[in-house]
Amino acid sequence: MKIRKFKLNESGLNRFFGPLEAKIMDVLWNDVEMTIKDVQQVLEREKSTNFNTVMTVMNRLVDKEILCKRLEGRSFLYKPLLSREEFLTTQSKEMTNELMDEFGNVVVSHMLDALEDVDDALVAKLEQKIKELKKGM
Repeated sequence: MKIRKFKLNESGLNRFFGPLEAKIMDVLWNDVEMTIKDVQQVLEREKSTNFNTVMTVMNRLVDKEILCKRLEGRSFLYKPLLSREEFLTTQSKEMTNELMDEFGNVVVSHMLDALEDVDDALVAKLEQKIKELKKGM
């Protein structure tokens, strides 16, 4: 699954999804499997969300290979193909690889500059990774 649009001006899941898609994914990542009606009822607590709109968006997420659905009785049950953590890991890795392929040294330079704002544990992890890479050379 490849997210085609990444929105720099957004935050959280809204960087990868539209607003309703993000809400639906948030609901589904907090449960095992749900019907469209189940998701719509959770979303309705926040504000009125039309069943048909939720159905359309959820089926588009299936088409995008973000959700899968299976028939149980007379209802379809939906669930994410990846956990939230797996999704975020996959997307961030893919974005990093694409940035490195396209902008190489500039990306590394900006990442190093950004290290000034991170905690010591992340810097230590980076140092360990660099040591491992050097051993493999």
